[in-house]
Amino acid sequence: MKNFDFNLLTVLEVLLEEQSVTAAATRLHLSQSAVSKQLSKLRETFDDKLFERTAYGLRPTPKAKQLAPELRRVLNQVEQLTRPSEFDPSMSRRKFRIELVETAYSLTYPYFMPELLKQAPNVSIDSQTWHSQSMDKLLRCETDMGIACREWDERSLLHIRNLPEELNYIELTRDHSVCLVRKDHPLLKEVWNLDTFLKYRHLQVTFGGIAQWLLDDVLQIQHLKRDIAINLTDFNSAMQLCEKSDLILCSPAKYAKEMLGHYQLITLPVPTKLVPGTYALLWHRHFDLDPSHRWLREMIIESVQQAHPV
Repeated sequence: MKNFDFNLLTVLEVLLEEQSVTAAATRLHLSQSAVSKQLSKLRETFDDKLFERTAYGLRPTPKAKQLAPELRRVLNQVEQLTRPSEFDPSMSRRKFRIELVETAYSLTYPYFMPELLKQAPNVSIDSQTWHSQSMDKLLRCETDMGIACREWDERSLLHIRNLPEELNYIELTRDHSVCLVRKDHPLLKEVWNLDTFLKYRHLQVTFGGIAQWLLDDVLQIQHLKRDIAINLTDFNSAMQLCEKSDLILCSPAKYAKEMLGHYQLITLPVPTKLVPGTYALLWHRHFDLDPSHRWLREMIIESVQQAHPV
């Protein structure tokens, strides 16, 4: 690695993300030939092809996939060393990576983004919806922050105290579940209780990379189970289907409140006792003292907690 050009690591990171020489060249403001030459140098350095060409773009080799986590960690450390000890939002061009559960978008972005754009017109955010690998990406410092759903109910495996110790968190807001049904649903003529709730079939939205939520954990303890007709991963589609069927949809209450203006749905309480859960802002302790990271964290926390008090 003598005389190694560390700028090549940035090229490798972008190639891993884009899996295309053309797209990587655009992001790096380089010509395709320049990126191809740097890829050749990377292949020589690591004694591996790193990428194979396919009809769909570049496919990382096992060696490239193995390098990816450490590469992000090293580049984060370099960024920390070269980043000024004081942060001036108006001059920054930093790009933040945030992964968040689907229901958190409408509860967060409309409240902190306007102020962010005012203070830091050149800062950008790359958002991805939270998935099964998001926690690992936070632990590898590949993502700056996450917004995930966690529970305070002692019966849940997703209890907030079970977060990895490498992560810090703060509650943005708490929320509880509600049931949504179409107007004129036959159950509206019945006594609303757990028996009625379980009598009808259900529509479930699986989000955040988690297949089973607190409600189902609690029912299972009582040897009960919902009859789930369909699983979806998109709440908008689920609400449309709920509006046109006799399926019951369970949803976070604050998200449902934001969305109900678009749908003809009735809200009912979940007919069993559940402790409200929380939307938690998560980040690796590695970023604790990073002034730009702290600036964004504080902006998100202040704006969201003001809009949705814990």
